[in-house]
Amino acid sequence: MTETFESIRFTADVVALTPDGRVLLVERQWPPFEGAWALPGGHVDPGETSRQAAARELEEETGVRVDAAELVQFGAWDAPGRDPRGRYVTVAYLAEVPDDTPITAGDDASSARWWKWNELPQQLAFDHAAILATALRGEPAGTAPTGTAL
Repeated sequence: MTETFESIRFTADVVALTPDGRVLLVERQWPPFEGAWALPGGHVDPGETSRQAAARELEEETGVRVDAAELVQFGAWDAPGRDPRGRYVTVAYLAEVPDDTPITAGDDASSARWWKWNELPQQLAFDHAAILATALRGEPAGTAPTGTAL
């Protein structure tokens, strides 16, 4: 039997929502999907949990600081081909933040913006539309076509 191995990268993404129904998105500064809107998120660094990475990436890309313990994990997305750079698995977290939370784009985000949940961009980078739809519906991730329940 021949075994094949695949390099798998681990990321974390955040759906940040306000009580008045806005969602925080960042505009990607680099390929892939340069110029497209996406959820804040990125690679899990050595020695950190995906929850810690989610809180760190949210702050680095948007200036929004949340305690990692307050993030609610709601699913994992692991479909082959979800990222053109290779095999990526992401764990998604929900963050509820106050309506007046200020944002500042940073790190690899060229801009950050609050969007009304019913007026989102037509297309989002990666499979972030599916992740966001799952968060907004409040359904387990396994009900989304590219999600797997945790």
